[in-house]
Amino acid sequence: MKKLSVWVFIAWVGVVSVGVAREAITIAFWNVENLFDLVDDPATNDDEFAIGGRKNMTPEILDLKLDHMAQVLTDLDADIIGLCEVENRLVLDMLNQRYPGRDYAIVHYDSPDSRGIDVALLYDDSVFTVLDSRPVPVVLPDDKTTRDILYVRGLYREEELHIFVNHWPSKWGGVEATIPLRAQAAQTLRREIERILMNDPKAEIVVIGDLNDEPTDPSVEKHLGATMEREKIGTAPYILLNLMKPFYRKKNCGTYKYNNKDLVYDQIIVSPGLVDSSGLAIVPESVHVADNPQYRQASGPYSGYPFRFWVRDKLLGGYSDHMAVSVSIEKR
Repeated sequence: MKKLSVWVFIAWVGVVSVGVAREAITIAFWNVENLFDLVDDPATNDDEFAIGGRKNMTPEILDLKLDHMAQVLTDLDADIIGLCEVENRLVLDMLNQRYPGRDYAIVHYDSPDSRGIDVALLYDDSVFTVLDSRPVPVVLPDDKTTRDILYVRGLYREEELHIFVNHWPSKWGGVEATIPLRAQAAQTLRREIERILMNDPKAEIVVIGDLNDEPTDPSVEKHLGATMEREKIGTAPYILLNLMKPFYRKKNCGTYKYNNKDLVYDQIIVSPGLVDSSGLAIVPESVHVADNPQYRQASGPYSGYPFRFWVRDKLLGGYSDHMAVSVSIEKR
């Protein structure tokens, strides 16, 4: 397992003896920033990325995008990775072919998002066995459309693991105006999680995604019920543990940056079953942001920002406007 530059020790998980080898699975998430094919789909607003669109896309630009994405996947070396801002199964297959490290199996469903972007899960089927999957629709007011939440249930070392991949509505259109949209996504996800926990209070659940809110925003804390303080779990409204505390409010340590403010939009959240003493558990020192130096701009007015691929219609040729996050899980 490759270690990237930002590591944290999560003391509440437990202490592991130095030098003891462990077998673990790595789960990652990355907002890949607009992975589109070159064909205009008349049913969606994707024409800017098509040949002849305003971004002046070419096969060579798409090749550069895929090459840079494959580099990040190589650094992550994840057994399971959730992605968002992917247009369709075609671009997922193209990425899988471009990344030689693994031959991922893919879980993907088309979402009703107006831009045609979806979430997906890539996984190494020699390590993780998918039992079932489905899209969870997020119904918004006024006929607005957004990405589905992807639910996947599988087995790792004979233990059942539930994974939810998210890309909640953005702040486009105004922060205040879009608060109810993220609240709706959070409430939808919480209902799904509560159904699982009702049947199995010790169920092992991982929530990954770009939530477009921070860990202390109402959508995450109140509506989803995720806290960064373990001792609060079980007190209303908290049912989940947010693992992003070591990165929250730390300079040049977030997953996204806006108006020179470091933000933690990309999050990993788990059920209590992953921090108890049985079944699967979070590996200490394994939660991290894929923060290699080349993934951030090194100089200029945007020094420290994620090195993005696009700035509006200008090609920068970087990686993404979001940093990837990951965690490792072992069987106890």
